[in-house]
Amino acid sequence: MIETKDLIKQFDGVMVLNLPALKINRGESFGLVGNNGAGKTTFFSLILDIIEASSGMVLSHGINVRQSEHWKSYTGSYLDERFLIDFLTPEEYFDFICSINRLTTAEYQGFLDRFQEFFNGEVLGTNKYIRALSRGNQKKVGIAAALMSHPDVIILDEPFPNLDPTTVIRLKNILKELQRNTQVTMLISSHDLNHVTEVCKRIAILEKGIIVHDLKTDENTLEQLQAYFDPIKE
Repeated sequence: MIETKDLIKQFDGVMVLNLPALKINRGESFGLVGNNGAGKTTFFSLILDIIEASSGMVLSHGINVRQSEHWKSYTGSYLDERFLIDFLTPEEYFDFICSINRLTTAEYQGFLDRFQEFFNGEVLGTNKYIRALSRGNQKKVGIAAALMSHPDVIILDEPFPNLDPTTVIRLKNILKELQRNTQVTMLISSHDLNHVTEVCKRIAILEKGIIVHDLKTDENTLEQLQAYFDPIKE
């Protein structure tokens, strides 16, 4: 579904990402963890053709994302608040996303019903522009918009920070339900090792732009991740 071929990204001559042959299969829930500057957002930005690779390519459904826009029709993503149109209200923004995805009135209403609990009365009907919402509520808007059209590929960069505990639980339940009931391919980066092991069946550790471990999630994965990032033994 998502594949890299000799993918390299450099900034000012410094290597920040080197993924020669990574393959994420259809229906896989793929977690990406790493310290700040590891290259997680860079990788997601390359998948979404926001930045250009120094060499190599990212393939989506076997097609180079730089050479086609077809992938945009089946990909939902939210990296940060730059994905939002902050001078709109949430309702206006959702109307816009609905129109570009050509959803029917019934599909749009189904979306609003599906995310009512997730919004928790803090997003719709507030008569506020998106820029006036808290960072957590802005994130709710962005994540919900990414999932609106039932995409085949979902890319979320650090979706859990700034969300209150109730919303984090609801988001994890939404992601787990998508995995149970669809063939969605999910890519999620997170600094929270507990959350990512709970929602992803495969987790890669990115260190200075290189994948140093690629793990199938099991009962030992959280402990392995904790040991990697905190290797000091008593």
